[in-house]
Amino acid sequence: MLWVQRWIAQLGGAFLFYTSIPLPQSWTLTFSRIARFAPFIGLLIGAGLGLADSGLRQLGLPVLPRSALVVAAWLMVTGGLHLDGAMDTADGLAVQDPQKRLSVMADSVTGAFGAMTAVIVMGLKAAALSELHSGRWLSLMAVAGWGRWGQVAAIAFYPYLKPTGKGAFHKQNICYPWDLLPGLIGLIFLGLAQWAIAPDLGWRILANHLAGLRSRC
Repeated sequence: MLWVQRWIAQLGGAFLFYTSIPLPQSWTLTFSRIARFAPFIGLLIGAGLGLADSGLRQLGLPVLPRSALVVAAWLMVTGGLHLDGAMDTADGLAVQDPQKRLSVMADSVTGAFGAMTAVIVMGLKAAALSELHSGRWLSLMAVAGWGRWGQVAAIAFYPYLKPTGKGAFHKQNICYPWDLLPGLIGLIFLGLAQWAIAPDLGWRILANHLAGLRSRC
């Protein structure tokens, strides 16, 4: 069916755009409306990281180096797509002249503030993950899923600074509110799964998911 082929092509485009994992060259890709698949790509990334984390735990690796390796694998899988944006933002905000910020952010050369931001972000991720001793794979799925759902919300609700750019086609193809709903529903079901597995942490799980939802709206 035509709609199934289109859906598979969009899913492949989303997978190629949001990860650094190569796909077969024979796979037909479409990049129109791929943002709606971003939360599900995040859930898959989180599940894969959780699997890797479980494997490292079986090898007897302590929690801190295990967390650092998981965060490093996270960076490799995504190609640093979102970290690169944080680094560019830091370099831009370090410039006092607002007129020059966009040109600094567009520069491919990373400045001192961008490098420091990368170190801080990676360190905080590893430190935060090392504090989790149970349910780590579900937490990784939630973080990666909500982070990418937030991108879809930002595309829907906020204007782009430039009419052209790597992400401009997302704004042109967003279908509000329908592109927001699938990821949101999937993340709600993830929260329910977490609650079923650890009912004693129900309110904490609810608070974490509400924080993820509130921080993106």
